[in-house]
Amino acid sequence: MHEHPLQRFFRSLRERPVFAWERYQLRDVLVIDHPLCQAVFSRQGAQLLHFQPAGQKPWLWCAAKWPQVGAIRGGVPVCWPWYGRHPSENAWPSHGWARLLDWKLLDSSSDEEGVRLHWQLQLCDWKVDLHAHLGQSMDLRLSTEHQDTEPCQLSQALHAYWRIGDVGEIALSGLDGAQGYDQLSRQVCQQQGELRVEGGCQRVFQHEGELQLKDHAWQRELCIDTGDHADTVVWHPGTRPLLGVSWNEVSRFVCVEAAVGGTDSLRLAPGEQAHLSLQARAAG
Repeated sequence: MHEHPLQRFFRSLRERPVFAWERYQLRDVLVIDHPLCQAVFSRQGAQLLHFQPAGQKPWLWCAAKWPQVGAIRGGVPVCWPWYGRHPSENAWPSHGWARLLDWKLLDSSSDEEGVRLHWQLQLCDWKVDLHAHLGQSMDLRLSTEHQDTEPCQLSQALHAYWRIGDVGEIALSGLDGAQGYDQLSRQVCQQQGELRVEGGCQRVFQHEGELQLKDHAWQRELCIDTGDHADTVVWHPGTRPLLGVSWNEVSRFVCVEAAVGGTDSLRLAPGEQAHLSLQARAAG
């Protein structure tokens, strides 16, 4: 098994504090070492890059090499205040500003159930908060408040890269019968049985409740919940090359995301809030 690149922070046998800031690949990262889990956040994007409950393999994939500037590929990028390409400004970055900017860590605490963190980003007339609860499971909640005097449009996603043994040996269950849209064929679709993604996949499903990521190579199953008011996006590039990422790395992740407004963006009135969540637990 290839080691997650951020497991390097946990090789030492010396006792670490629960929370410690480190410098890695030109970014500030918060290393979390708790009896129930190990994790790493980047200040850039408030991006959870590594999460590993005690006694388990890593749950999240992250690229070994990061660009000197720009988005980090892996973990759970916060795509905000738009998801995908901006609807009118072609020169603006894909997936918004949030994953490129430094967030403020307003609070961090630990107890016998794990750790809790509260990150915040203020951008013009927007305020967005990310609350994370990590222990034997993972719970991320994103809240946006629109503080302008005029209505606005919003789309957002928690774009999770799940670590797997091999993309050719996974299956997603729990989507049987779900209606969706295949963005590769540009056609509506309905899922029949388990979903396999080895040849590439970019599908958006209207789906509620948990789905199961069955990883036969690692003999484990993760239950992923994208919430009741979000689309479930399943993505893998297949054989399409990703800049700065080797095929050996690409075969070890699949994206299962919570997204809102990818097709029809939300319209927020002044003072209105929007919420998004992503939760995961080990089956059994």
